[in-house]
Amino acid sequence: MREIVMDTETTGLEPGEGHRIVEIGAVELFNHLPTGRTYHQYINPQRSMPKEAFDVHGLGDDFLRDKPVFKAIAPAFLDFIGDATLVIHNASFDMKFINAELQAAGLNPLPMSRALDTVAVARRKFPGAPASLDALCRRFGVDNSAREKHGALLDSEILAEVYLELIGGRQPDFVLAAGNETSTPTAKVSTAAETWRPRPRPAPLASRLHPSEANAHEAFVEKLGDNAIWKRRA
Repeated sequence: MREIVMDTETTGLEPGEGHRIVEIGAVELFNHLPTGRTYHQYINPQRSMPKEAFDVHGLGDDFLRDKPVFKAIAPAFLDFIGDATLVIHNASFDMKFINAELQAAGLNPLPMSRALDTVAVARRKFPGAPASLDALCRRFGVDNSAREKHGALLDSEILAEVYLELIGGRQPDFVLAAGNETSTPTAKVSTAAETWRPRPRPAPLASRLHPSEANAHEAFVEKLGDNAIWKRRA
C-alpha cells in the first residue's frame, strides 16, 4: 500500500480570496514504511506574500520570484503522488488549495476521498485532546525542535512519524530523506535516504498496568515454582 504524507504552505487561508500555494513537501510510505523518496517544491504564487504569511513561513517575495508557477510543476507533482492515499494534517485545507491550483491550471481536481486526515484520526483516538501537529509531537515524543518556521517538507517528515504513531507505533527501520530544505527552482525528488533510528523518549511513558493485574501476575508466578523464567536472574 502506497501513501504520500504531504503538506503545503500558502499565502493565506482561502484560495477564493486569491491566496496561492508557495511550497509543497511530501514523503512516500509503502506498507507504512518510508521508501526514502521525497518531493519538495517552492512555487511562485504570482502575488505578494502577506506579512502574516511571511512571519509563519519565512518565505518572501524575493525568494519566491524566480521559482516556477504551479502549472509548470503540476505534472511532476501529480506523477509523484500517483494514485496513492494522501495523508494530510487538516486535509480539507490543503486539498482545497491543491484543487484550486489544479483547476486554475486546467487540470482535474483530486477527489477528497483520496485524503486521510490525521486531525480526524487523532480526534477519534484521543477525544477532547488537542490535535495540532505540535500537540501530537508532544504526546508521542516526536522531536519537532527544528520547527521554528513552518516548512512543507519538514512538516511532512514530522507528520509521517506522528501518523505511524497514530496507527500503532513507528517501525524500527523508519527511514527519511534528509537535506531537502535547500532552495531550488525545480522539484527535488530524493532517493538518497539516511537510516532513521528511534530516539529515547524525553520521559518514560506511564505504566498502564493496573495494580490488580500486577498482583494477579505475581500470584500466578508463585504457583509455577522456583524454576519459572520470571524468577531467573540474567
